[in-house]
Amino acid sequence: MKVKPTKCTVRLRKAEFKKEWYVYVESYPVYEANEETPKRVREYLNRSVSSVVFDKTRSAKTDDKGNVSYKPKRDENGVIICKSDLNKETMLFADAIRRKLQKEYDEQILLGDNQQLKQKELLDEDFVSYSEKLLKKRHKNSSDAIRINWKRVIELLKLFSGGRVKFAQVDMKFSEDFRNFLLSVLCGGNKKGTISVNTSATYFSIFKAILKQAFIDGYFLSDLSGKIKGIADRESRREYFSEEELNILAKTPCDNDILKRASLFSALTGLRLSDIQRLKWKEIIEDNDKIELRRKPKE
Repeated sequence: MKVKPTKCTVRLRKAEFKKEWYVYVESYPVYEANEETPKRVREYLNRSVSSVVFDKTRSAKTDDKGNVSYKPKRDENGVIICKSDLNKETMLFADAIRRKLQKEYDEQILLGDNQQLKQKELLDEDFVSYSEKLLKKRHKNSSDAIRINWKRVIELLKLFSGGRVKFAQVDMKFSEDFRNFLLSVLCGGNKKGTISVNTSATYFSIFKAILKQAFIDGYFLSDLSGKIKGIADRESRREYFSEEELNILAKTPCDNDILKRASLFSALTGLRLSDIQRLKWKEIIEDNDKIELRRKPKE
């Protein structure tokens, strides 16, 4: 919607029982946030004048009794003309207030135009490239697992969008379509079928994190991440060996002794293979009858 510039004008209102006029500044049209209908704003200056010079050739209105009121005369600068020096000072004061308000409204329009231009430039930028830059900035020192997940999401974004997508194209529909796309992504490598729902949920939460940061950075006028429904995790089933099964495993021959011992160690401690490979003797602490690992496994 094209917004008309606001115009500020000094006006007078006749006092009901006195031969004087109250002075105010009227601004119109004034648009407030999230309102399409303009308002007329009046700011009274707590000043009145009594020696106004009226222009008898320009009628303002006629009341019920037939009395005609006229518009005040103004000088070449638009200042209302009065006879007394005191009233002249009052009108100069009113005009100074008017100019101040006019300047504020004009600056709002200029600022709004600049913001619209900047917003247009941002909307033309590539969402995928932004995601790659955000990964480098936010997760420079994060774990490999986190970085791998982010890279995978960016790869899927490229696959889904054809390699490039403008911010202007990223909306609720795009987000919902990408959500559905993640739920049907095929597994990589030699695995068959689609990725798990929990993996899809992880990927989509990363996508929402990118949307959130883009909103903070001014690419979106509203927070899309807060409007989009995430993918619910499914309770995963954790496989484990019973004591009887572990005893059978321990007695089962294996050509690779290191592999067998590592498997038993993993089953008894719950540590993943990657955690075991990074394990150092100094991280294992023996405390009375208990053995503790003084290192948090890498996520």
